[in-house]
Amino acid sequence: MNPLRTVVLGLSLSSSWGNGHATTWRALLRAFAARGHDVLFLERDVPWYAAQRDLPDPDFCRLAFYQDLNDLARWTREIATADAVILGSFVPEGVTVGRFMQRVARGATAFYDIDTPVTLAKLARGDHEYLSPELIRGFDLYLSFTGGPTLGRLMRQFGAPDACVLYCSVDEAAYRPLDGAHRWDLSYLGTYSPDRQLALERLLLGPAVRAPQLRFAVAGPQYPDTIDWPENVERLEHISPGSHPAFYAASRFTLNITRADMIRAGWSPSVRLFEAAACGTPVISDRWDGLTSLFAPGEEILLADDADMVLDALLNLPENARRDLATAARTRVLAEHTASHRAAELDAYLRAAIARHHVGERVTS
Repeated sequence: MNPLRTVVLGLSLSSSWGNGHATTWRALLRAFAARGHDVLFLERDVPWYAAQRDLPDPDFCRLAFYQDLNDLARWTREIATADAVILGSFVPEGVTVGRFMQRVARGATAFYDIDTPVTLAKLARGDHEYLSPELIRGFDLYLSFTGGPTLGRLMRQFGAPDACVLYCSVDEAAYRPLDGAHRWDLSYLGTYSPDRQLALERLLLGPAVRAPQLRFAVAGPQYPDTIDWPENVERLEHISPGSHPAFYAASRFTLNITRADMIRAGWSPSVRLFEAAACGTPVISDRWDGLTSLFAPGEEILLADDADMVLDALLNLPENARRDLATAARTRVLAEHTASHRAAELDAYLRAAIARHHVGERVTS
């Protein structure tokens, strides 16, 4: 099959600081480019990412920055002639950017929502920060981080012509088990979010207070100074993606916590879930619909509702059972959730959208 010329307008590829988009785009587009496709990633040049760029010059695609909407017009020819153009969620002034790409693009257009439950909650409030109902109807394809019933809702309620799940994934070459001593009994990696904080207190800080002999870590930016961290909880402000495997290798277990909107929607796995499993670190997770379709509870992942369940795993699970859990989860991820799997799905979705787009052009011409 012919390679696709693809333009992506995303939140960030260059900086993983304070966002999970960069690692998602990096894994997906590296694998997509490995299939022979040409990719141009256009990123809004904003100071908070410019100061924290950990991938300023990717080797798998072209990365270019634009200063504002007027500056984006420099890329009109590339957008117009691409086989497919993809807009990502949370792009600054995303509605205006989306209108521009839909007006200019002659190929298929798609929206990749890495924040689907958050997006739907915004739309319900009339908040069109980066997406509007009118814009949804203008895309050929809606790619959703969330699967399950949400896909039908996107088509029925918002008029998406086609909605397909494209879960996040893991770069299996970058995320793999490493040797080394365990530094922490339980770790958590994630940017501060108010709607995750209560779960963090229940599932990590609470166990830390009750088990001072154990060691814990919380890594990620933007946590307020008002949090009272127990003495046995180590705080790390930022862990770059290249250091994630070492972070997980130093953890006997790691914690997965899901945002409230994503719990309500279900079927919304975090990229951290796949990354930790690929690194051979057992995951303890909160509960949400769809999780058991991705990992088998008790065999590939542990589910916890409270501090008692977390402490039971940390204190009572035999070491051989802990290793078996890690091995089973890694096997599952490598079989179903790598970047290569997602790139193949994206390839198929885009080719189908391109075919429909050109059929529609012939019908209306």
